[in-house]
Amino acid sequence: MSLFSPLNLGLGVADDSHLLIPLSLKMNNLESYPPILRSISHHQLPLDHDDGDDPIHEDPDPLPVIDLQCLTQLEEACKHWGLFRLVNHGVPSTLLTQLHDQAKQLLSLSFESKRASCGANPVTYFWGTPALTPSGTALTRAPQNINWVEGFNMPLGQLSQFQSQLPQLHSFRLLLVEYGKHLTRIATTLFEVMLKNLDLNLQPSRSYVAESTGIVRVYRYPNCSNSNVGLGMEVHTDSSVLSILNQENEVSGLEVLKDDQWLTVNPISNTLIVNLGDMMQAISNDRYKSVTHRVKLNNRKERISICYFVFPDEDLEIESPKYRPFTYNEFRAQVQQDIKTVGHKVGLARFERT
Repeated sequence: MSLFSPLNLGLGVADDSHLLIPLSLKMNNLESYPPILRSISHHQLPLDHDDGDDPIHEDPDPLPVIDLQCLTQLEEACKHWGLFRLVNHGVPSTLLTQLHDQAKQLLSLSFESKRASCGANPVTYFWGTPALTPSGTALTRAPQNINWVEGFNMPLGQLSQFQSQLPQLHSFRLLLVEYGKHLTRIATTLFEVMLKNLDLNLQPSRSYVAESTGIVRVYRYPNCSNSNVGLGMEVHTDSSVLSILNQENEVSGLEVLKDDQWLTVNPISNTLIVNLGDMMQAISNDRYKSVTHRVKLNNRKERISICYFVFPDEDLEIESPKYRPFTYNEFRAQVQQDIKTVGHKVGLARFERT
């Protein structure tokens, strides 16, 4: 889950004779991966391949479970965790399954066809980094900091403007239109209860989770047997108000930092993972925390996830005692400037009152 961190998209390998293709990638459609993700310059550990499916991993984890129809426990989850598992969310299970099936088909297309399908806004294809400018251009930094991820960036409010020659992308877009309505409903419902719990009277509240700002990112992480090659997505917090993750394909990888320990967020069918972002932390004056998380590569299967991010209207001023007033537009510009100059996101610390 990220709208934060940078990497070089235009990386090429001048001489790849010394690079070893991970055994795990040989078992998949190699041409569907961007060239920089096909080769890893570390020796791979042996990996026993099994054509059968792995067992469904639904062991209980300690994440708080929140029922959208009964939000009495929401305050505790926001204060002490910054994320929770959402049930009874009202999104049809068939829709969640269709989204993942379509996402898998889309991402399994050849790299060249994916790259050619998104030559212009609003939908963009990215790899090696999830950090994009508002126009969808990748932010860059040193190649040794690559994130082992590829995906599509899809602004929900602009999907009607997007026409693709790829049938798979067109089909996925149609599903997103329906899914987006559910995401807006869920985000608005949760945010309004959060404001009530915080005793904040922000009007109009919908401007803080503005429907026009909603973005869906579809991520694919290759499987790899060598944990030393790096992370699918590096340690970060989201810049959003809320992020809503759909990880239906039963492959683990997402980890959250809780009490200085990394905890795995198990994929459980027909549930959503909601995490709070930097904007929610600022709005709550640090009563709620933007959760720190990362994605590790699975050693047996590639992982596909679909994440929704929602933000305040760009020019809406956020005010709280701990932070000087700022807009999301100013926050985003500062994050991008920090990535370019110091190599990483600094985030809310830039806006603390002195």
